[in-house]
Amino acid sequence: MISLKILLVEDDEAILEGLAFCLKKEGFLVKTSINGSDALAYIRDQEFDLLILDINLPDINGLKLYKQIKEFKDIPTIFLTANDSELSTVCALDSGADDYITKPFKTRELISRIHSVLRRVKKDEVNIIQIKDITINLKEAKVFKKDSLVFLTSLEYKILLILFMNSGKVFTRESILANIWDTDEEYVNDNTLTVYIKRIREKIEDDPTNPKIILTVRGLGYKINDEK
Repeated sequence: MISLKILLVEDDEAILEGLAFCLKKEGFLVKTSINGSDALAYIRDQEFDLLILDINLPDINGLKLYKQIKEFKDIPTIFLTANDSELSTVCALDSGADDYITKPFKTRELISRIHSVLRRVKKDEVNIIQIKDITINLKEAKVFKKDSLVFLTSLEYKILLILFMNSGKVFTRESILANIWDTDEEYVNDNTLTVYIKRIREKIEDDPTNPKIILTVRGLGYKINDEK
């Protein structure tokens, strides 16, 4: 079983060491930081499954740090706060955080919150397919390029979905046509498929003339390039 990795950011070293010890006993991999600048550097260089972030840090407010992090990475986050006022709660949740917990708290309560957030994130991930900067939300049948909604026709969406759900594998033109044949009244032949692929590329590729996501495999069909 793969251990989940947590970044714990807390300037009180006694609290930091105590929480890190308990989280490791729970089976998590834990990286610690006592300030925002180090935490930011860790997040740029490493992948974490969860961020536990104290709002009151010596070098930067935790809310401001979280806003900076959100600009380049989306990490499930629980805030630690010494202020349980309504304003503090609203600011934490409005920032996009998944949860918050007020000091002092029992370690078991924090661990319970961690598992709750991770379960919720895992459930959401089942409905999400992401390759490079393109995200398909299966539940809502929506496609995003970075944070911008991509407007696709019904057929364009179905073609893209077929390819994304078989990423890395060559999907023949015949297979694509067979998968959309019974789902639309509109007849799609081999030549029409070429036009649809061109339109999809124009909407999701940075340079449609030099595609990096939907690749053509000559003589066979298409495949999604899922290499990072």
